[in-house]
Amino acid sequence: MALSACGSASPTQGGDDVVELRFAWWGGDKRAQLTQEVIAAFEAENPKIRIKPEFGDSGPYWDRLATQVAANDAPDIIQMDEKYITEYSSRGALLDLSKYDIDTSKFDEAALKSGTSEDGLTGLAAGINAPTILANPEVFKAAGVELPDDSSWTWEDFGRIAAEITAKSPKGTYGSAAYGGDEASLGVWLRQNGKSLYTPDRKLGFEPADIAQWWAFLKQLREKEAVPTASEVVEAEAATLDQSGLATGTNGFAFRWSNQLPALEKATGGDLEILRFPSKTGKSADTHLWYKTSQFWSASSRTKHPEETAKFIDFLANNVKAGEILLAERGVNPNSDIRAATESKLGSADRKVVTFIDQIKDELGAAPAPPPKGAGIIQEIIRRYTVEVLFDRLSPDEAGEKAVEEMKAAISS
Repeated sequence: MALSACGSASPTQGGDDVVELRFAWWGGDKRAQLTQEVIAAFEAENPKIRIKPEFGDSGPYWDRLATQVAANDAPDIIQMDEKYITEYSSRGALLDLSKYDIDTSKFDEAALKSGTSEDGLTGLAAGINAPTILANPEVFKAAGVELPDDSSWTWEDFGRIAAEITAKSPKGTYGSAAYGGDEASLGVWLRQNGKSLYTPDRKLGFEPADIAQWWAFLKQLREKEAVPTASEVVEAEAATLDQSGLATGTNGFAFRWSNQLPALEKATGGDLEILRFPSKTGKSADTHLWYKTSQFWSASSRTKHPEETAKFIDFLANNVKAGEILLAERGVNPNSDIRAATESKLGSADRKVVTFIDQIKDELGAAPAPPPKGAGIIQEIIRRYTVEVLFDRLSPDEAGEKAVEEMKAAISS
């Protein structure tokens, strides 16, 4: 992505002074439907602006966006992800939204900071969520095990409870899904041990020994049969959400983002519980969770219509009509006024997520540093070496050395 090819413009249509803006996002059918409803609401209030939608699955989305940016043909409005915002903004590909008339006064400070860097406000939070452990009460009930008090449990409690569920359940049911397929659970572990995934100067915030300890604890869980076997973990990685162990009732716990609760409850056909992560001390204040921006609203720095683009982003961020349409589809609304105005319209699962997000507000740790360039591959490195450890092809220490070496190369290249 060259600096000279950082975005594109949409032409003014004909001679009627109607501006056309291209809007790209990824997501499923429900997101597409709701987003098009928001577009229609905006166009009804702004008849001189037309929004052309461009959407698809997340995999092809990033390949297409990279190609468009390189060809100076980027959409005007871009749904952006935390993993890639630094990649694009540091190359001058994203517009500094702080220079335009967009109200951010009702946004959570951490949510605003997550889209801000020396390049300006290049992403405005579309939704916030938090790393959580979800629990299936039916699995606990069948095993005769009580749900934990998530305000006071430790990692040792987690391992003991998960192993007890496995021991008291039919073969093939485990107390918990394994962690290791995501960055979030590693991030929580590191923060509880005084480290971090990344530093403010865009380097790794941990050493091989730190991630080795995380894998060593996972191996202990496997030895206690608290989590599935290595081959079952690999199978679970390929499963769809409705076929996950939590949804099918073969896992008591699962490591998930809070905004995944509604979809998982729908797949499960019953209620799920949303829990804080365990801590080392058994104190909820020491859990060190954080609000993560689920997606950002960003804009191409090469748009020929920055004012109109900013107007649409302001509508997405601050208009009650937009909030009532989107609700919590992209996560809990980061605008406190919109969140309050729309809470009564949320379904029970989404209300549960909003309650959890509000409940942990005073317990949050410092906002994590944004991922550096090249961080998009970090999760795949974590996943790959987790498998190596579970299959005993590498010790936790060996995996830690190799993984950190790869990660450092990825973010320094």
